Amino acid sequence: MDMSVFDLFKIGIGPSSSHTVGPMVAARRFLVECGALDDAVGIEAHLYGSLALTGVGHATDKAVILGLMGETPQGVDPDSVEDKLDAAQLDGEIHLLGVKAVPFSAKTNLFWHKTIALPGHPNGMRFVLKFADGRMVERTFYSIGGGFITAEGESGAQADAQPSTPVPYPFDTMRELLEHGRRHGLSIPYMLRANECARMSDAELDAGLDKIWRVMRECIAHGLVTEGQLPGGLNVRRRAARLWKQEQDALLAGSRRNELPHDALNQVSLYAMAVNEENAAGGRVVTAPTNGAAGIIPAVLRYYAEDCRPSDPVRGVRDFLLTSAAIGMLCKRNASISGAEIGCQGEVGVACAMAAAGLVAALGGTNEQIENAAEIGIEHHLGMTCDPIGGLVQIPCIERNGMGAIKAITAASLALKGDGTHFVSLDNVIETMRQTGADMQAKYKETSLGGLAIHVVTVNHAAC
Repeated sequence: MDMSVFDLFKIGIGPSSSHTVGPMVAARRFLVECGALDDAVGIEAHLYGSLALTGVGHATDKAVILGLMGETPQGVDPDSVEDKLDAAQLDGEIHLLGVKAVPFSAKTNLFWHKTIALPGHPNGMRFVLKFADGRMVERTFYSIGGGFITAEGESGAQADAQPSTPVPYPFDTMRELLEHGRRHGLSIPYMLRANECARMSDAELDAGLDKIWRVMRECIAHGLVTEGQLPGGLNVRRRAARLWKQEQDALLAGSRRNELPHDALNQVSLYAMAVNEENAAGGRVVTAPTNGAAGIIPAVLRYYAEDCRPSDPVRGVRDFLLTSAAIGMLCKRNASISGAEIGCQGEVGVACAMAAAGLVAALGGTNEQIENAAEIGIEHHLGMTCDPIGGLVQIPCIERNGMGAIKAITAASLALKGDGTHFVSLDNVIETMRQTGADMQAKYKETSLGGLAIHVVTVNHAAC
């Protein structure tokens, strides 16, 4: 397993890791690999399959343009995006990688192939760079979930891998990871830390993990105070800030203090929804493991840090992230984390499993309890479709994150109350998720051609 914790947790912008982050990375990479741009006279971008069908709602067009400008998901200022795009539209040109101006219009240089899917993945894109002497350079890329990309002819393993570095505890299945733990008497977070430190120093790893948690906290905090309407045309109003204010006002007034079980859980749901409202608005988020499911892990982490009274919260948060990354790596390698490939079970389901496993690790659970929690998290999301209304990462995505966070805490609680013995292994449930995704009709896999995406539109039209 050559993936790193920082492959699973990437700082970027919303609203989608596969439809925004991936295409931005691919567009920039294409131009970088083209080399000298002095004689370039034009650029085309062709979007296929799910990228074409839901690309407008997922801001794929904007992401591609930003990538061609040389912007990166982690580097671009979310508040500057619209100004950059407006300037390009007004000028009728873009500066490739920020240096070479060529004529460009989204209407004539971006092509949406909604009825064509490329063979490598539902999220396909092709770039064409034209030169003054008539030459053209073309290359096809796929956005394969979680911000990962691969070029045509490149295997998924090649695309995802860190530079190959021997690690002390290699694993491709949970069975192998558990075997290492039993043989050496080590915990999963310890082994993941050792693997990461084969690539970087202990201090670098901790600094990176702390930064991920800081960005997650900031995202929650911003989402809990930001009101207004989300972009995209559905006129969805943010709810997290208003509900959070009601919660805090009631607590300050002393009118109640978690009188019912759902009062305590309500805060966790609001943390997750706050993150995904930020994501839907194109704000700064951490892909965890995708943008559509980015709220679950931050919500459960904040629950751990504030409500579980940890004796060493810094270490606990780091163990949480390392352990949850291990689960994400296994899901990505042996199934998928792409909604366009296997539905939302691969996004919200995987994030739930990651959060459940991370929480058990942070609370000192055994390796077997960690596996049990992750298995529960995925098992109870099997078959979940990806059917966003209007192609926007809003309905049902925002609420699904709130529910996924609650399920993660429940899964962790069930696992911690047992001894780790369970009937279905994590490896088996990941394979079941993969097969379920393969059997799922394409209209339920991030195409907005089925499920809620068309039922709600049909109902609304009938009411008009």
